[in-house]
Amino acid sequence: MVQELKKEALKKIKDSQKPTIIKFGAVWCAPCKALTPVFKELSKEIKKASFYEVNIDAELELAKKFKIMSVPTIIILKKSQETARINGFSNKETLKSTILSKI
Repeated sequence: MVQELKKEALKKIKDSQKPTIIKFGAVWCAPCKALTPVFKELSKEIKKASFYEVNIDAELELAKKFKIMSVPTIIILKKSQETARINGFSNKETLKSTILSKI
């Protein structure tokens, strides 16, 4: 399941022992829209990680905190430390392989 991430919930992620996958996107971004169903499928398949989405227009502070320069961007966190960053659209197999290798 993919949850919406807001600035107020950031502490929850920092305190989590579970790996965290965050997708940064925007409603006006075509590649972000194309990535959404893939991201949701992966959230159902990879149970050992928590999945979140951030709308950069609504959560500009989060985008700045994570230094998001383009969308879509996926950040993989393990024990609050970034282990990987994926910029742009990637197919499901590539994303799954990268996520599993970094968590």
